Amino acid sequence: MARRRGCAEFEQRMQRRSFLQAGALGVMGLSLPQLLKLEAQAATDARKSHSVIILWMRGGPSQHETWDPKPDAPIDYRGAFGAIDTAVPGIQIVDLMPQCAKIMDKWSIVRSLYHDNAGHSAGDQILFTGHPPGPMADVNYQPSCGSIVSKQLGHLSPQLPSYVVVPRQVPGTDAAYLGAAHRPYETEADPASEGPFQVRGFSPLEGITTDRFDYRRSLLQNVDRLRAELDRDGQMEAMDEFQKRAWSILTSSKAAEAFNLDAEPQAVRDRYGFMPTYNPGVPNRCSASAFSQRMLLARRLVEAGVRLVTVDCRWWDTHVEGFDSMQNGFLPRWDQCYSALIEDLDQRGLLETTMVIAWGEFGRTPRVNKDSGRDHYPNVFSAALAGGPVRGGRVVGSSDSHGAFPLENPKQPQDVLATMYRHLGVDTDIHYENEAGRPIKVLPFGTPLGELA
Repeated sequence: MARRRGCAEFEQRMQRRSFLQAGALGVMGLSLPQLLKLEAQAATDARKSHSVIILWMRGGPSQHETWDPKPDAPIDYRGAFGAIDTAVPGIQIVDLMPQCAKIMDKWSIVRSLYHDNAGHSAGDQILFTGHPPGPMADVNYQPSCGSIVSKQLGHLSPQLPSYVVVPRQVPGTDAAYLGAAHRPYETEADPASEGPFQVRGFSPLEGITTDRFDYRRSLLQNVDRLRAELDRDGQMEAMDEFQKRAWSILTSSKAAEAFNLDAEPQAVRDRYGFMPTYNPGVPNRCSASAFSQRMLLARRLVEAGVRLVTVDCRWWDTHVEGFDSMQNGFLPRWDQCYSALIEDLDQRGLLETTMVIAWGEFGRTPRVNKDSGRDHYPNVFSAALAGGPVRGGRVVGSSDSHGAFPLENPKQPQDVLATMYRHLGVDTDIHYENEAGRPIKVLPFGTPLGELA
């Protein structure tokens, strides 16, 4: 009986929809293609409430020691670790990430990424902007994906920044010619530090009343208006908008609550992990404890309404004693906090609207070097993707038997960015003018990863 009633209700809804469509066609004079276009626009508008978390594994995580192990390769290629079966038959990852393996049905892997630059900052620029690096690789000549999102989509809430970096910018994350108004908000305070987490600026200085605070803001705005009259290149106008947003954020109880990591239950903080920094005393030190609580803060921010959060998860630059750093530093912590983030988002109903991208600027050399590590290598690398349009339990592409080059279905970073932009509802065909007045396309090329949908 209940099933028949449900079917009848479904049929009624479909009849109403057909009637409304017919009415739109007849009364408004719309053709069917026009109606379909309006429906597509409505779907795009719905996507504009979506969010993204970028887990930036700066330094370049080794594909062999993370998501593309080669257990059958010779020892000088496969390295010190083995592979473990995951919850999805046929997919293996490195054997030091058992918690991630258990939830493989909730996330997926791209194993055939590549580009052509082995420099850290140059790789940063490619993966954050989709454009080649400029003459100075640590300077943004093109806007980051977060700045594009800020420019094109704006705020989900005026009380929150649209684009946040935890804790500070890395190369590739700046706004370039889009201007100061679209730079990321930096927490500066680090959730990994001991003691209470307090973002600078949310607490008024002692002795500054609300009236005095508002007076100082008004005075500063009046001065800025006078300066803007002398402005010739529009930068003061951008700064004025940036300041308006900053004042709104700093006086917002909603923003203060979103950044209040100490309000999180201790059990949740423990699930993400808070472990002492591991320092093996080699040049490629491991600061892996940092990213655990940073990921938790990212979840709080997207839950509150931040569109894009980039989390600095450095420093995966494992040239020397890399296996020791991975085994005793990075991998156990990553296994705990990455699995915690994906499960947390899923349990809160946020995974459907929040895309999570975990990757670094390149991979590592297929052959182990003389110092028990691996060096920079952009010719093939992997990424982990979850949430939003990404269905879990899938693998896109493959590398060869040594993990040296893409073997099947090669992909470029721009394809991942195209997937992210489509999830958010960003139009990648729009052009923005650079400082020279030249129109630059949001993304020069790239095709969304339909294999993950």
